Amino acid sequence: MPKKEYLKKVMVIGSGPIIIGQAAEFDYAGSQACRALKEEGLEVVLVNSNPATIMTDTHIADRVYIEPLTPEFLEEIIAKENPDGLLATLGGQAGLNLAVQLSERGVLEKYNVELLGTPLKAIEKAEDREMFKETMQKLGEPIPESTIVEDVPAAVAFANEIGYPVIVRPAYTMGGTGGGIADNEEELIDIVIKGLTYSMIGQVLIERSVAGWKEIEYEVMRDGNDNCITVCNMENFDPVGVHTGDSIVVAPSQTLTDHEYQMLRSASLRIIRELGIEGGCNAQYALDPNSNRYYVIEVNPRVSRSSALASKATGYPIAKVSAKIAIGYTLDEITNAVTQKTKACFEPALDYCVVKFPRWPFDKFVYADRTLGTQMKATGEVMSIDRHFEGAILKAVRSLEIGVNRLHLDKIDAWDDERVKKNLARINDERIFVIAEALRRNIATVDEIHDITKVDKWFINKIKNITDVEVKLANEPLTPNHMLEAQNVGLADVSIAEVTGKSADEIRTTRKSMGILPSYKMVDTCAAEFEAATPYFYSTFRAEQDEVEVTNSRKVVVLGSGPIRIGQGVEFDYCSVHSIWALKEMGIEAIIINNNPETVSTDFDISDRLYFEPLTSEDVLNIIDKEKPEGVIVQFGGQTAINLAASLQKAGVKVFGTSVDDIDRAEDRERFDEVLTQTKIPRPQGISVTNLEDAITGAANIGYPVMVRPSYVLGGRAMEIVYNEDELRDYMSRAVKVTPDHPVLVDRYMQGTEVEVDGISDGVDVVIPGIMEHVERAGVHSGDSIAVYPPQTLSSKVIYTIIDYTKRLAVALHVKGLLNIQFVVVNDEVYIIEVNPRSSRTVPFLSKVTDVKMVNVATRIALGATLKELGFRSGLVTPKPYVAVKAPVFSFAKMTDVDIALGPEMKSTGEVMGIDYHYARALYKAIIGSGINVPTQGCVLFTVADKDKEEMKQLAKAFSELDFKIAATEGTAKAIQSMGIDVQVVGKVHERSTDIIEKIKTGKINMVINTLTQGKHSLNDGFKIRRATVEHGIACLTSLDTAWEVMRVLSFMRERRLVYSLAIQDYVGGGDDLA
Repeated sequence: MPKKEYLKKVMVIGSGPIIIGQAAEFDYAGSQACRALKEEGLEVVLVNSNPATIMTDTHIADRVYIEPLTPEFLEEIIAKENPDGLLATLGGQAGLNLAVQLSERGVLEKYNVELLGTPLKAIEKAEDREMFKETMQKLGEPIPESTIVEDVPAAVAFANEIGYPVIVRPAYTMGGTGGGIADNEEELIDIVIKGLTYSMIGQVLIERSVAGWKEIEYEVMRDGNDNCITVCNMENFDPVGVHTGDSIVVAPSQTLTDHEYQMLRSASLRIIRELGIEGGCNAQYALDPNSNRYYVIEVNPRVSRSSALASKATGYPIAKVSAKIAIGYTLDEITNAVTQKTKACFEPALDYCVVKFPRWPFDKFVYADRTLGTQMKATGEVMSIDRHFEGAILKAVRSLEIGVNRLHLDKIDAWDDERVKKNLARINDERIFVIAEALRRNIATVDEIHDITKVDKWFINKIKNITDVEVKLANEPLTPNHMLEAQNVGLADVSIAEVTGKSADEIRTTRKSMGILPSYKMVDTCAAEFEAATPYFYSTFRAEQDEVEVTNSRKVVVLGSGPIRIGQGVEFDYCSVHSIWALKEMGIEAIIINNNPETVSTDFDISDRLYFEPLTSEDVLNIIDKEKPEGVIVQFGGQTAINLAASLQKAGVKVFGTSVDDIDRAEDRERFDEVLTQTKIPRPQGISVTNLEDAITGAANIGYPVMVRPSYVLGGRAMEIVYNEDELRDYMSRAVKVTPDHPVLVDRYMQGTEVEVDGISDGVDVVIPGIMEHVERAGVHSGDSIAVYPPQTLSSKVIYTIIDYTKRLAVALHVKGLLNIQFVVVNDEVYIIEVNPRSSRTVPFLSKVTDVKMVNVATRIALGATLKELGFRSGLVTPKPYVAVKAPVFSFAKMTDVDIALGPEMKSTGEVMGIDYHYARALYKAIIGSGINVPTQGCVLFTVADKDKEEMKQLAKAFSELDFKIAATEGTAKAIQSMGIDVQVVGKVHERSTDIIEKIKTGKINMVINTLTQGKHSLNDGFKIRRATVEHGIACLTSLDTAWEVMRVLSFMRERRLVYSLAIQDYVGGGDDLA
């Protein structure tokens, strides 16, 4: 039992919604920790606002509260549950900041709750910039010269003293929010103003920039007895200056001398001891490559993104061990779960090389600034493992799903040598590809590239090994020797095919006939010194023996969803994990293939076997050749897995669930039209075009506005609503390349209520767990809308029609498993927008609020069960008496230059949920949870497009009746005055007299309601106003529908108590009489 006998009930704070800088790694860490605490017989209470994760499932903790992460709600839950201890270090920066606030408000003291794990003093010593500096000076650890400022003049004075460039870092933030590198005074002033707004305590650190040095990280553990170990050390491919979350990271470090390695390891242990951290901790260093000098950059006294990577890279379960340390165990008492023999005080040893590569959202935000700096921009990451760096980096690039198979971008082919050379100096997401191209063309030596990029020569030489082989393959005939060489550096069949001009199938056949096959090796934390019990493998072509013991039992492969990106988030990982659990319940061996280190699906004890590999047909087929499973399940891995279905079937693999042909009938425009004609279901009028002329005549016939998009996309990529021919021409030239193979779809844009349905079908019966109604009218991407379950405004006739259409479609498409349908309702008529024959991003949300185990049922059906056998009746499951609201969360603060206006292209990175017996309170929880600061009084600015003026008058009136002051731009103000309402007229941005942005900066405007005028470019005023609201943390609503709901929340806030919470177990478990 734990050392701390008096602990019976522990509360864990989750990290909330996924945003850039705080992604799924905390879902993975939190789930692991909760399971570890339950294993010890403790009662676990979990608070987290994110419905998309495994962590908020009812079986992870005894009491799950899906509530906003604010001190008010946490105090209410602590009062209700009365826990003995609180564990906050697994909830990322959000969890840490909340623990600090609860302690400062005296809540922990009042309810006698002990803060477990790292003590508050240690958190403050690491997070508070001034205290951190003092601690380092006391230890004699070198840190860059720096000063703490609370206003702009002090910052400028210090920078003049030490010289530019300088780095700005706000206190108590993560992902480098609000920070940056300033090269001159103007930039410095700009960054400091932002930084002061984002910091919880209004402090910013200004420090000397050591950009260009090596960045090294150590992941260390300490227990209450002062035992310390290092779990893993990592080296960034990119030098200091690029945020570690945006860097390519290699573990273990490759270019350090033994002296440097030991020097930094000793420093890490000294620091963690001095701070008194209990659990996991991450230390970052800058190392001067030309001398032994180093600086401590920062220390995170919590489980971080790097610890998820260190965990997956070594197999050492950091979160689990941290949780056990928090309740009093010491490292020598905890068994290493991987070997099940050694203790947790053994330092892991690695006999392979791991590479982490970030996944950026620039394919979604075409206009965004692609430069990488101290502010993190990646939404997710992939990890790959091989025996050597070359193989690992190539696997990582194949895993990213950006249409690249090797270190080569098609667009660079068109550049001349001069341009390639110039681009070496640009620090952006393409730099490693530019380095490879320079080596391929032999226009720069390794030394020259090192001088420009400051990337270590060792890495550049490794890239040169790859490009040398490519050049050889391109210029000489393919001999068995060349084939071996190519496989030795890790080039995939498709890459070899690409370079030699043959087909990938041809290369695959040749390779197999030569007997060149991959071997699979095990990740076991101890480089095979002890026998390991883990089923965790990677492939390599540089090995003699294979470590997989293939079994003869029934087995099925589940394809994961790859890196987290906008449009395909942690929801799909949730589905993959539930599918694995369902297979295990059925007594079938479950094998997962995935490459995302942040997720639960790649945890060592979830599946029967885990292959950490790229999700390409080639890599998957190699594993299938080895394992010979009954088949694969593709419907839970999002578009990633669906896109592999056809090529796997062609290779003779059985695809369980909805057939490949039926998937195509739902995704291919013309075949889907046939299905709709057969089933007599109406849809908005539309056409499919293959050239510009057809698009223009077609749009004229349908009538503007029209919705345009390429066929086969996920997350509404490159989807827009255009209002006239000029905009259509602009779209066709800018956003898509129209070809006969890739037609563009032009649809009538219908403004109505959007409704979303998830169903489960076995080809005969269809069960609909729930219907969700969107607050924003059609035209806002479903992932960016506020969704409400059960629907609040639909008539029973409409609901009946929706059920009927869903049944017809599921049967016509022979769906076996999940399907997701989006409808638009206009004047009580129901039209269909699209059908996805796979799990969708609303599955976790619906599973939780309806208590239907959707993925479990769908997996059983895919393998041949029927709904009747599983005890379900066809039709809609009776709606529950409570209301659940799902609200999107955006990361606009991280992506400068991105317009925050909502449209058909998805922009949110995560979501939160509010649940209550009152619709208005559920909505309040969702809106507060999503981080919109709703003001209760003050001034609201209206500036709306002409098409919205009529509807806006009523809204303005409603706000003024709640005693808000109203301000508006000239045209909008006239409309409001016609209602007899007092309104202050403010100038547009370029009419300098009363500058709107000035008012936003000085806090004279508390909320903005701004709808789009056409012309989406950043030149216009609306864009500048919207960006200003983001930089200054003010609510900006770009849809009148959202504004009406906020209005409803405001009037509710006047009358009712707002902070009221129940555990999800109470709602779902039939506590309805409590209502």
